[in-house]
Amino acid sequence: MAKPIKPGTDNQKPGTYVEVGPRGGNVTHPRIVHIDPGDRLPPTQEPGRGWQKK
Repeated sequence: MAKPIKPGTDNQKPGTYVEVGPRGGNVTHPRIVHIDPGDRLPPTQEPGRGWQKK
């Protein structure tokens, strides 16, 4: 499993990202966001979590 991308990271591929745990595992009630070119990944619901492209 790929390492999660940290919140606030810039220049990621546009698309849909799902919130994951610190080691890339599933979390209860994850946020799902869609970013456009040039957008930054938003903050997660809890510290230590990250994002993974869906």
